[in-house]
Amino acid sequence: MTRSWKNWAGNVSFEPRSRVEPGSEGEVVDAVRRAAAEGLTVRAAGAGHSSSPLVETEGVLIDLARISDLESISQDRSRATVGSGTRLADVNEMLFQEDRMLENLGDVAYQAIAGAIATGTHGSGRGLTNLSGMVEGGRLVSGTGEVVEFTDDDEELLRAARVSLGCLGVFTALTVRVVAPYRLHRREWCTSTEACLENLEELMNTNRHFDFYWYPRRDEVKLRTWNPPGECPDLSAFAQLVKREDGWAKEVLAKEQPLRFHELEYGLALENGPDCFLAIRERILDRHRKHVAWRVLCRPVAADDAFLSNATGRETLAITVHQNNTLPHESYFRDLEPIFREHGGRPHWGKEHSMHCEPGSLQALYPDWDRFMDVRRRLDPQGIFLSDYMRRLLSLTGEPHGAEAG
Repeated sequence: MTRSWKNWAGNVSFEPRSRVEPGSEGEVVDAVRRAAAEGLTVRAAGAGHSSSPLVETEGVLIDLARISDLESISQDRSRATVGSGTRLADVNEMLFQEDRMLENLGDVAYQAIAGAIATGTHGSGRGLTNLSGMVEGGRLVSGTGEVVEFTDDDEELLRAARVSLGCLGVFTALTVRVVAPYRLHRREWCTSTEACLENLEELMNTNRHFDFYWYPRRDEVKLRTWNPPGECPDLSAFAQLVKREDGWAKEVLAKEQPLRFHELEYGLALENGPDCFLAIRERILDRHRKHVAWRVLCRPVAADDAFLSNATGRETLAITVHQNNTLPHESYFRDLEPIFREHGGRPHWGKEHSMHCEPGSLQALYPDWDRFMDVRRRLDPQGIFLSDYMRRLLSLTGEPHGAEAG
């Protein structure tokens, strides 16, 4: 296996000292213990769909691709345990063979389940949490090389593990809530920005899944809804139906995306979301309209209680700005970021943002930040999961790590 690593979008690439692809939990234990003995930093990689350098390390990169299987389904069939490197699409396919399915999915299903959980990946729907909210337990290999099983018996650990950023250990298995397979009717409607915002509350309240795309060059909106059969609201009073699709949720929620892109996303308190969107829209129309090749996506997400979830403690409107990965995007994103922050936004951990450059800027956004750090120190007392980037992100540049802590 080559040592070099590159993410899906192509904006993060590096060459660790070593790259291992364990095929079992025991091999993960061995890799972590060797790295700890040598004072090397460890990071774990899933599918590489994140746009931020969360997995970058000069030490040991653990590729989870071979930790991919359906371990078990609980006796009451409400929970399933899967290998941490299993792609979300594969999780659903394996579950479907057992007459089960994940509760929710995001816009794509390329991600490894451990990476999606670690970064707070989400779909859309006012009544649906991010994917981390489905986690009921699991197993990880700690910084001391011990296998730690966690359940709701340890609430602090579970709430930290639901969005861990890879700082607590290397996940080997995750236990998530599952449901019977269900079908959804997907509908897409075109309308004006004004009509979308005027009806936003109703759209969020009457659809199981709802989001909207805003197209800068046309200054128009596409509404997307997903609902159980027979429960699709008629939006023809203010929108034109342009697409319909019916099928299993695993087929109509997440879609293939052949084009590569860069992403900037912030989660806003739901009540601040529309004003933030309007400010973003105004800035793009004023300065960037002719240069933007991609749309802006807005998705409501339910509140949760994971310590570092960007929806912790509040209903959220996630606003995502995209740009084709063949076009310049840095100045575009940097011009928009202050607007998100002025409206109290929290950055998506797996997407591009600059808040890692400002020590202490993130702590104020997360009421349970210190509780997460307590769990992190308990599981990784030597800090072997703290790469340079993670130390900057978490404002831990003064703490020893690796061999320095021995």
